[in-house]
Amino acid sequence: MDKLTTYYIALGSNKGDKFKNLQEAIQAIYNQIGNVKLISKVYKSEALGFESDDFFNCCLILESQFKPTKVLRLLLAIETHLGRTRTKKEGYEARTIDLDLIFAEDQIVETKTLQLPHPEMHKRKFVLQPLADIAPKEIHPVFNKSVEDLLVVCEDKSVLEPLNVWLKNPGKAYDLATFNYIAIEGNIGAGKTSLATKIAQDFNAKLILERFADNPFLPKFYKDASRYAFPLEMSFLADRYQQISDDLEQLDLFKNFVVSDYDVFKSLIFSKITLQDDEFKLYRKLFYLMYKDVAKPELYVYLYQNTERLQQNIKKRGRKYEQEIADDYLEKINTGYLEFLKTQTDFNVKIIDVSNKDFVKNRADYIWVLEQICKE
Repeated sequence: MDKLTTYYIALGSNKGDKFKNLQEAIQAIYNQIGNVKLISKVYKSEALGFESDDFFNCCLILESQFKPTKVLRLLLAIETHLGRTRTKKEGYEARTIDLDLIFAEDQIVETKTLQLPHPEMHKRKFVLQPLADIAPKEIHPVFNKSVEDLLVVCEDKSVLEPLNVWLKNPGKAYDLATFNYIAIEGNIGAGKTSLATKIAQDFNAKLILERFADNPFLPKFYKDASRYAFPLEMSFLADRYQQISDDLEQLDLFKNFVVSDYDVFKSLIFSKITLQDDEFKLYRKLFYLMYKDVAKPELYVYLYQNTERLQQNIKKRGRKYEQEIADDYLEKINTGYLEFLKTQTDFNVKIIDVSNKDFVKNRADYIWVLEQICKE
C-alpha cells in the first residue's frame, strides 16, 4: 500500500449557505481524497482585501495516499462541483467554497500550479487561528516556526469570531469501535491485509497481521504439497495461536479496538483441504485443544472474491511461490470458509462480495465496504 501523507487544508465560504458549503466540502474531501483526522472550530471573519459578506473559515487535517499534485487537482474539482467559478479578474471575489492546501508535512514544492507551504498562509489570521486549534506545533518548513508562533507575530488585524456550531467528521459515521476485536478474512488474494491495514490507520486500531512471510514451509508446500502440508499447517497453527494470544493480551490504551487480517479458525479450513484424512484427524484434535482458549472476534468480515479476480490479484502482487495456485484449490478454500461461516452463532458475520470492487485504489469502493461492515 502507498505511504500516507498528512495534509493541512484551509476551507472558506462567504456565499450561499456557508456552513452547508463547508460541510459538503469536508464530505467530498473524505469521499474522494482521504481520511479526515481533525476539524477545527468554525470562525467568522470579514472579507480580506475586498468588500463582500463575512467568511466562515476552518481547517482540517487529512491523511491520503495521494501525492500533493493529485490532492490539489481533487480539491479544485470539489470547488467546481460545489459551484465555485474561477474568473480571470484581478483581486479577490466572493466564493461558495475555497479550498487551500497549506502544508503537506514538511514538503517544499515550487511549481506553476502548486506551492507548498502555501505562500500566503502566514499572513492570514483566518488560516492561522483555526490551524492553531488542531496543529499548533506543526512547523513551517521554510520559516522553521510553529503555527502558534506564526499566529503570534502575524500582522493581520482581522477579528475572528468563533461560532458555536461544529462541523461533522464523516468518518465518525462508521463506528467500528463498538467492537473490541474485528477479524478480516478471505481467500488468498482477497485483500484482507489491505483492508485491515486501512481500517487500522483510519480508525486508530491495533493491527495484527499474519506472519505468513516468515514461514519457511510455505514455498516448499507449493512445490510439493503432499510432503510439506502437515508441517506447514502445524507451524501456521502454532504461530497463529501464539500471535493472537500474545497480541490480544497486550492492551494498548491508545488504540480504540483490535483488527486482524485472519482468524485462527482458518487453520482448520486450510488443513481440511491440504491434509490426508489420517493427518487431518490428528490435526483436528490438536486444533480444538488450542482453539478453545483463543479469543474469538466479535465481528468476522469475510471478503468474497470470485476465482478469476483472486487469480488477477495473486498475479499482481507477484509472490513467486503463489503463481501456480490452481483454480480448484482456491474454490475449495472458498467453499470451506462459507461452510464454516454458516455454522457460526458466537459472533457477528458479514460476508461482503468485493469481486467488482477495488478498495485499495478506489476510495469510493473502500467507503462502500465500510458501509457494508456497519450495516445493521
